[in-house]
Amino acid sequence: MNGLHQWRQRTFQALIHTDFRVYWYSQILSLLASWIQTTALSYLVLELTPSSQVLGWVNVVQFTPTLLFSLFAGALLDRISKKAVLQGTQVAFMLIAIASGVLIHTGLITLPLIFVMSALTGFANAFNMPARQSLLAEFVPRESLPNAVALNSLAFNTSRTIGQALFGLVVPLGVFMLAGGDEHAISRLAFPFYLNALTFLGVMFIQAQLHWKDPEPQIQQGMLGRIAEGLRYVKSSPKVKFIMLLIGVVSITVINFNILIPYFAKQVFHLKEAAFGGLSAAFGAGCMIGALWQASKPKPERNLRYAALALPVTNILFALSPNLMLGTVALVLCGFSMMSCLVSANSLIQLTIPHELRGRVMSLYTTVLVGSAPIGAALEGYAIAEDGLFGPHLGVVVLSAIGMLFIGWLLYAYRNALK
Repeated sequence: MNGLHQWRQRTFQALIHTDFRVYWYSQILSLLASWIQTTALSYLVLELTPSSQVLGWVNVVQFTPTLLFSLFAGALLDRISKKAVLQGTQVAFMLIAIASGVLIHTGLITLPLIFVMSALTGFANAFNMPARQSLLAEFVPRESLPNAVALNSLAFNTSRTIGQALFGLVVPLGVFMLAGGDEHAISRLAFPFYLNALTFLGVMFIQAQLHWKDPEPQIQQGMLGRIAEGLRYVKSSPKVKFIMLLIGVVSITVINFNILIPYFAKQVFHLKEAAFGGLSAAFGAGCMIGALWQASKPKPERNLRYAALALPVTNILFALSPNLMLGTVALVLCGFSMMSCLVSANSLIQLTIPHELRGRVMSLYTTVLVGSAPIGAALEGYAIAEDGLFGPHLGVVVLSAIGMLFIGWLLYAYRNALK
């Protein structure tokens, strides 16, 4: 019992800080509903068209605004209140969810409209993600920052696991309440969007009660000059530059699970909603375990090396799984290695960068992580399609092998950066 108590204290130490604790629980509530909606969106696209390429392009459209606008968001975050940015983007997410729900409910939804809504979501996310990444340092002291980063990832992936599993339970409510009992009607998928919109009201009220720091006064400088200052810092820091390059490689080649899981679930394993949610939840469970591991044993330099090499290996194991059971186990390993890699990378950057550059550097991290996703989504979509370059199984193997080669080269070329 004493050992368990010590583990809990060590793993959840950042929660002793009141503002972080309140923020953490509010994030779980918001992300839970958002993951139900995200899963519904993937399923909606695959019901309108069975093509993994179209699903890939939906992700391209959603992530491209992050590539275009996150650097500007970072420069803005170092000058104005992060609270204003965070709550403004949450209002945008709520309105997009309502509009999408109405379009699905009324049967007016089309693929072009899905692309429009995805682009709007991506634009809001370009400001929301850097804000969430950079504000952790405002809620906890420096020594608790790696633990806060890990717990933030735990909240994200707890919500992913539960949310994707709940998708299979929420959709029947949509069948009953919105589709007149027709389990094949598209309108049943509007319910997750309405539910997500509703949760934003509670989350915004809770987060309004937190104690937010005002931005520190800085030398007046133009937007482009501020962005250039952040880029110069990254270029001059071998450790930060290595992490940015590594995250770019894994984002393009081996963490496109928002394409991989829905496509394999529906087109390879031929699963219905409940089983699809279970497969996604297995991946989320692996992410949860990885986040807990990072929170209890924060050794980011060592963990980053091993996790980056494990990612392509676990992808290949999933691609070559001969049945659903082994595929589910492989997805748990995929989730564990991905989360270990991302939490370690985020922690290292947060511990390295100066506070006055935090918004800009974390926005660049977001740009690399999420902004590389359109490239990865397009490659994954074409590589794994039945009529694509390689087909589902070989396509994943080829992309993972390419990722492993680049990861190995980066670890060797920057071997002194993590010492």
